[in-house]
Amino acid sequence: MAASSGAAGVWFRKCLRLHDNEALVKACAFSEVVPFFILDPHFNRSAVGVNRFAFLLQSLQDLDAQLRLRGSRLLVFQGRPHEVLADLFNGKAGVRLSRLYFEKDTEPYARSRDVQVECLAKEHRVSIESFSGHTLLDIDATVANPKFKPPISMKSMQSIMTAAGPIRKPFDIPKIPPLNIEGFEVPKISNIYSEVPTSTGFPGGEQEALSRLRHVCADADYVCQFEKPKTASTGRPGCPWEPSTTGLSPYLKFGCLSVRTAWHAIDQCIRGKRHSEPPQSLHGQMLFREMFYLLGASVPNFDRNEGNSMCKPIPWGDNPVFLQAWQEGRTGYPFIDALMRQLNQTGYMHHLGRHAVACFLTRGDLWQSWTCGRDVFDKLLLDADWALNNGNWLWLAGVAPFSAPYFRIYDPCPGPNSSLNAEQTGEFVKHYVPELKGMPSKYLYKPWTAPLAEQKKAGCIIGQDYPKPIVDHKLAREENLARFKAALNGQVLPEKFGCATSDPGPMCSSLSKGRGKRAEVATLNTEPDERKQRRWGKGPKDDTLAGG
Repeated sequence: MAASSGAAGVWFRKCLRLHDNEALVKACAFSEVVPFFILDPHFNRSAVGVNRFAFLLQSLQDLDAQLRLRGSRLLVFQGRPHEVLADLFNGKAGVRLSRLYFEKDTEPYARSRDVQVECLAKEHRVSIESFSGHTLLDIDATVANPKFKPPISMKSMQSIMTAAGPIRKPFDIPKIPPLNIEGFEVPKISNIYSEVPTSTGFPGGEQEALSRLRHVCADADYVCQFEKPKTASTGRPGCPWEPSTTGLSPYLKFGCLSVRTAWHAIDQCIRGKRHSEPPQSLHGQMLFREMFYLLGASVPNFDRNEGNSMCKPIPWGDNPVFLQAWQEGRTGYPFIDALMRQLNQTGYMHHLGRHAVACFLTRGDLWQSWTCGRDVFDKLLLDADWALNNGNWLWLAGVAPFSAPYFRIYDPCPGPNSSLNAEQTGEFVKHYVPELKGMPSKYLYKPWTAPLAEQKKAGCIIGQDYPKPIVDHKLAREENLARFKAALNGQVLPEKFGCATSDPGPMCSSLSKGRGKRAEVATLNTEPDERKQRRWGKGPKDDTLAGG
């Protein structure tokens, strides 16, 4: 096809949807619109696992199918964005763009990429317009406000939201002009990866996202009563592979679902009814998402140990054997191993599971840097998100100003009263760690305590068929508590926005009306001899709608 001129390009990035897509709405004011996506080699197999890449391709296929129903289609290019766009600007790719519209991205790589694209567009006299759409807030505008301070509490986050005003309603899908161009199809995963995807529970795409949101909101009681800390880390009874939460986080990560669409749908469910409140509620989880986006955009070196005002200076260890055993689910602690194997197989892990494995890797047992765990999550999670992933790992490693006290350590062998909400029949562990499927449930979280006769009967000899514990939890915990305390002793905590002189401690809700401090029970499971040392307040939690 001959190169066209004057086309408006819609560059899909973190907005893989037709609904509530401002860039698409603005582009469709013109007669020729070219929707496209660029597979950037920056996000290659070394950085992105096969399950998440397959989710991306499914989302692109869904987007393409919806565009084709409207007489248009999605063009998928492969290459460095500035090189692909140069071809689109000068007509070498079958179209010639004179205008470019896209959704903003505040990640460090995206910012540097977009500066390069803006320079390229200016050189080719192509007009560019970008829009805030991946978050409830306009992150750049919020951070640019002279009164802005990076939020480290739910109260400060709610103040920022109040100052920003009402959350706008989602945009409708516009009338999309037809596009008739051959080629540039969505590639198959087998063309990119030699591995075969193993995640089957989360089909990618906008249609699946909206279907899940409708399913969640069809049960208004569930939405009104939802409290994140009460959901189970081990899935649904009888179906341990099914999440006990909404399962919407991957769809928000890729923009298959608009966060504003989700916000207003939930608002409709709870309006006029008695309901849970932030931080535990579904709206509260969305506010945590906004908080981490703000921190990621405003705090220099947010993803590093050094030069990061959100990170206490802790001298973590460096043991590749520990890290590999943790990543592969071979630590000898069945609950930890089942969670890590679930992550490897499905790309999903419940937020309390993330708490457990993060604590185990860092301050709890293995004393490895939070950045190592962050990198594993970033590669394997379907919902891996730069801002949220860094924020949650800083939180759970105990190094952030919003972390719970470092001495709150999870027991990796959770009992029936654990705040990890782990089921006690063993079905979750047996599903993901089949070596232990014959082990009696009373030994399942501590199989090394089973008598040898029981191990033989179960067909699983500890140290032979399943690993012995990689460390003694009790001893490792005591050593790590001493290490953490020593690292803080005599040191000045990282500067908290220019004025704070002490660690403000765990995040608390500003909406615990009439309950008093003691009602705000910590969500972290601490070991018996630490309970007297607790400070009341909310413990760390991932984002339901953006993290398990």
